[in-house]
Amino acid sequence: MTDQPSNLVTQLETLRQEAQSAIAAADCLERLEELRVAYLGKKGQLSAIMRQMGQLSSEERPQFGAIANTVKEAVQANLEDRRTKLQAARLQAKLESETIDVTMPGVFRPLGHAHPLNSTTDRIIDIFVGLGYTVATGPEIETDYYNFEALNFLPDHPARDMQDTLYLPDGNLLRTHTSNGQIHYMEDNEPPVRIVVPGRCYRRDTVDATHAAVFHQIEFFAVDEGITFTDLKGTIQIFLQEMFGDVPIRFRASYFPFTEPSAEVDVQWKGRWLEVMGCGAIDPNVLKAVGYDPEVYTGFAAGMGVERLAMVLHQIDDIRRFYSSDLRFLRQF
Repeated sequence: MTDQPSNLVTQLETLRQEAQSAIAAADCLERLEELRVAYLGKKGQLSAIMRQMGQLSSEERPQFGAIANTVKEAVQANLEDRRTKLQAARLQAKLESETIDVTMPGVFRPLGHAHPLNSTTDRIIDIFVGLGYTVATGPEIETDYYNFEALNFLPDHPARDMQDTLYLPDGNLLRTHTSNGQIHYMEDNEPPVRIVVPGRCYRRDTVDATHAAVFHQIEFFAVDEGITFTDLKGTIQIFLQEMFGDVPIRFRASYFPFTEPSAEVDVQWKGRWLEVMGCGAIDPNVLKAVGYDPEVYTGFAAGMGVERLAMVLHQIDDIRRFYSSDLRFLRQF
């Protein structure tokens, strides 16, 4: 070879030695990638030397090309070997940092459990689902129409007064019962319907041992051809037997705008009568409001307070205990 090829071969050997040293000293994959680009990239040192092949004769080029390929393969081999070692080291470091010492005692986190109001609600719903009812819900912020008018409340009914109902600035209100769920569901569904509606309700009540401004109620109702008050009594009797066992039950005549006839239901519990729900046959005006023909369809509805049932079940003397978040009280259930 002439002096020119000898000079290029010397450059290749120098590049190989420098690359080998630099690659061996690389301490991370990012640095290794920088070296690959510097030595073997399109604008790298090897490419710069290869561009000088044009100055060689046709006989010298093959010899120089073979030497250049050998250097390139050697540098690539060094890169791959170092990459493998660095990847293994990174994986090992990650495993060591994430290793769990199984000999250490675990961190104890006490498990929670259902609040007595939630467990009572679940128990009630389970009974009605077993009777073939479907669970539905209604909005807590309601219009006067769905909360009162469609349920046959007269314009001068006392429940519409500020003393009982919490009105909002836009004219809507916080629902006073879950009966609004009846109207919403019947507007969207044709008979027969059998629905249970749980939810939170709001009234302008003075808070004491038996009253709360925010409370929970469950409504159940059924509409079909040929439903009578006897069907309502049978449903309530089965429900109360599942809830309290074989206890005496009595119905007392009462009045609700959306049912006619209406009744209060009492159970004999711990030697005295306790009121647990109100009920009745759905008033024809309510059926008309949702587009049902009262000459064809009849139905019944009933509503109960979850707090009242929970107080009876667990012999709780003050409704405010449910909302105090006192763990000494809640851990009993």
